[in-house]
Amino acid sequence: MKITNKLGLPKQLVELVSNDYKPTEHQYSCTTILKPTRQVILERRYNDQIESDVSDMCWLIFGIAVHSIIENSEEDSGQFKEEKLKVDLGKYFKELDGYYLSGRSDMIDLINKSITDWKTCSAWKIIYKDFEDWRKEMLIYAWAVKDMGFDMDKAEAIAFIKDHNKTKSKTEANYPKLPIWVEKFAFTEKDFSEIEEFIYNKFLSLKSNENKPDEELPMCSEEERWREPTKYAVKKKANKTASKLHDTLEDAEAHLKNLEEKYPDIYEIEVREGTDKKCLEYCSCNRFCPYYKEKYMKEGK
Repeated sequence: MKITNKLGLPKQLVELVSNDYKPTEHQYSCTTILKPTRQVILERRYNDQIESDVSDMCWLIFGIAVHSIIENSEEDSGQFKEEKLKVDLGKYFKELDGYYLSGRSDMIDLINKSITDWKTCSAWKIIYKDFEDWRKEMLIYAWAVKDMGFDMDKAEAIAFIKDHNKTKSKTEANYPKLPIWVEKFAFTEKDFSEIEEFIYNKFLSLKSNENKPDEELPMCSEEERWREPTKYAVKKKANKTASKLHDTLEDAEAHLKNLEEKYPDIYEIEVREGTDKKCLEYCSCNRFCPYYKEKYMKEGK
């Protein structure tokens, strides 16, 4: 990845986020396999051409700082910080001989049989209890630690809330009360069986698509693209604000018909096309993706 510095920030910040990362053939990390197959392959294929500005990486810098503190702290007995993990998947699945799952866990506690991971997030993640991605990631880490011969049955995510608002914490019941949130997970044998199946299927997908042309890579799902659905706005012709938004054209047409009986030729239906939020704002390889190029670059977005 190329790091740019449009604001002329201190070179120390640029050096902090710069690295000589080169993808290892047939090796994918615990966090990488949570991404869609298309994104994983395009990020690797165009690694040397993808650009990111240091000004957009403030939370990465914050994360690096936190991990540096952890690395320099003294762990308790039975704890291992920043432990590198690597699983030879050929031991489990003959179709994946020569493929490896890798990772680096923030903290492994062998005595408590627990994985700890440090996170940053928005307050909305806490409000909506949107923790499935954390649970899945740490379950993958725990599965990899079990490969080393150690039992794991729980995990905790310690999250720094980036946009915590002290006023809201005092006035809104479901708002996190403190700027740090701890979310705990318990893992069962069923969980480990399911995550092993997920790892197997994801690596099979990566293996079967590694050498396919960009346009033949499997399409990211609507959920993976954070698709915001198309809405149908019933509005006065002279206004921009909708009187009501509908999920279907049929509902909008029925609403418009009722209005026209009282107010003929005053209202109209405006189609507000859904967008792919991740594609537009959070995908580093979007300009290399045929879907993005066709749908958004032609529209000038």
